[in-house]
Amino acid sequence: MISYLKGRLLKKEDHKIVILTQGVGYEVFIPSIVGQGFDGKRAGEDGDEIELYISYYHGQRQLRPMLVGFGKEAEREFFELFITVGDIGPTKAIRLISRPIHEIARAIEERDARFLVQIKGLGPKLADKIIAQLHGKVGKYALIKEQGELPREEKEDIAQQVLEVMVKQLGYKRNEAIGLLKAALQRSPQAVTPEELFEEVYRSQKMSRVDA
Repeated sequence: MISYLKGRLLKKEDHKIVILTQGVGYEVFIPSIVGQGFDGKRAGEDGDEIELYISYYHGQRQLRPMLVGFGKEAEREFFELFITVGDIGPTKAIRLISRPIHEIARAIEERDARFLVQIKGLGPKLADKIIAQLHGKVGKYALIKEQGELPREEKEDIAQQVLEVMVKQLGYKRNEAIGLLKAALQRSPQAVTPEELFEEVYRSQKMSRVDA
């Protein structure tokens, strides 16, 4: 199974690119919000080098595998969670993710159906279904940075897990992430799982936006 590709940008189309790596051209589907990152890149044999995290599909009715690409591993994770919602398959999800993933995740966590229905192709019933099925599960992805490193042993392990995700997947600088985690642990020392700690960091970021 393919989970990562690095190579030259050979061709660009709507929702689709071709990456040339080791003499093989891989067709990769991309959400429009990911594709915007390729607007200034060259296509062709001398095209710019790019790297993508790949979500791989080969359904029973598919004649060939489908590769979907993302700039961050956390974006791929969100996509794979997003398509667990009834009525959303990979092809539809590619078209629905037309806003930054952290904005979509934030709307889900805040039960903001009004934001979701502004997305082309996403009506009120589907917005309600997305919120019902994913609320409480996507706070981590609301922390993804655009443009893209503590207490006793057990809690130290949990904080380290969250730290690595924030740095390697969500785009935070290590010192910035450490500061956010220390503040979150001071406010919520009872957080004993990565999910609880992510939720506390997310709440603090949300409060900062309100205060600003």
